[in-house]
Amino acid sequence: MILLFRLIAVAIFAVVMFVFGCGYCLLSPRNPTHVYTCGRQFSKMARILGIKLEVRYADGAEGVGSSVYIANHQNNYDLFTVSGAIMPRTVTVGKKSLVWMPLFGQLYWITGNILIDRANRSKAVGTIGQIVEKIKQRNVSVWMFPEGTRSRGRGLLPFKTGAFHAAIGANVPVVPIVCSSTDDIKLNRWNNGVVIVEVMPPVSTDGLTKEDVRTLSDTCREQMKAKLEELNAEAKQRSA
Repeated sequence: MILLFRLIAVAIFAVVMFVFGCGYCLLSPRNPTHVYTCGRQFSKMARILGIKLEVRYADGAEGVGSSVYIANHQNNYDLFTVSGAIMPRTVTVGKKSLVWMPLFGQLYWITGNILIDRANRSKAVGTIGQIVEKIKQRNVSVWMFPEGTRSRGRGLLPFKTGAFHAAIGANVPVVPIVCSSTDDIKLNRWNNGVVIVEVMPPVSTDGLTKEDVRTLSDTCREQMKAKLEELNAEAKQRSA
């Protein structure tokens, strides 16, 4: 019964968000402010899924300005958890195939997110240049999942370097965002416990060049790995 209730609730929410979200975005299509507005609405669904969502910010994590935000990518629940940490004037970078996803794909496009073709390496490389230009010219931040795929309970996967190339190219900081594990969430369970999302302090790219990309990637990954372990331990204790 709980599972059925949640599936119906998510379906209704998706339709409402598509109709009203797309209608609202049509007033200023692909405006970067729309991602923040819609993201915060999606995060409110966490409670319906039995999740007590807590979003918090480390000292120095707010008011950073244009940045490259990087977050761990776990599963479809990311849509209702890490979305609560999206900052104003931030667009995300996702697979081009997302646009074909019913309802969500069209909303994802019209809100101004960046779509890349990961199957075509030359196009993906060119997209990094577009991201850099968007950051510089439109005064926006970008949100990327450096693992490149869902971890599905396998911990923090190895990072791809696109996000770090973009940050160094645009000379903006990298801001890691970590969400505690969501692989144990069950839609047929009333209480799915606490999920913590933390926006970490920015990592500067001042003076870095493309030769420093791997070092920057490794530094951020180690910080995020340690934070993920910390948040998982806390979330487990508080959910017990």
